Amino acid sequence: MPLAAKIFEVRTETTLEEIADKLMGYRLIEEREADGQQFELITEVRDLDLKNNRLEGVFSRDKLITVNQRGRLVPVLKTVEARIIFRKVEDFTLLTVVQEKHFANAVASLLSHHLFLSYKAITEARITPSVMREFHERNPEGTKVIYFDDLDFVDVDKLALYGDSLKNTALYEEYLRHGKIWYIVFTVTGTNRVMGLTRNCVVTSFTRMPESEFIEYIDEIVVPMIIRSKREHEGE
Repeated sequence: MPLAAKIFEVRTETTLEEIADKLMGYRLIEEREADGQQFELITEVRDLDLKNNRLEGVFSRDKLITVNQRGRLVPVLKTVEARIIFRKVEDFTLLTVVQEKHFANAVASLLSHHLFLSYKAITEARITPSVMREFHERNPEGTKVIYFDDLDFVDVDKLALYGDSLKNTALYEEYLRHGKIWYIVFTVTGTNRVMGLTRNCVVTSFTRMPESEFIEYIDEIVVPMIIRSKREHEGE
């Protein structure tokens, strides 16, 4: 399974200490019945660790699924976990949720409401099209796929360049005139690791790697792109 994560921005003024205090002991229990059985579905945050402008923990949530057991559908409790990382970077607070995007969105929404009583307090982080373009053009040979969105072509939502088409500079420039880079699949410079990055900060590793190294890549490469995008936006 690929590793995935999504980065969000905390838009409410707060400190990591305040976030840690509010998340300490966070635990919700929901009673559910299925197939004549009672289940306790628990949502909680545990293993909080605050140090060096960084608050880490584990968000876990139970859900009921049905499995086929010899022709009979049986309800089973499944726990999905995600590492959550709040970081202070300059004057911004970012949240990284290490899970696929739909679960990450749900985690961000729940945390936003719990921490700030608002679903608008934690929003998607964004990378500007110009920063995405700069990222690709620093290592064009490493790019495997580029998707473009926000196109002005009639009835065309997205376009892609891949394979030999990526070497066609004229076609690349043509697509840039009509749209913006949305998604890049690329090989990390100096490695054989294949990663994906979207403008709304979904990061995917298609190559098996330790979670710690995946998070380190996000911290060292993706987070500076977000901060640069924020500064660029402020300067408009």
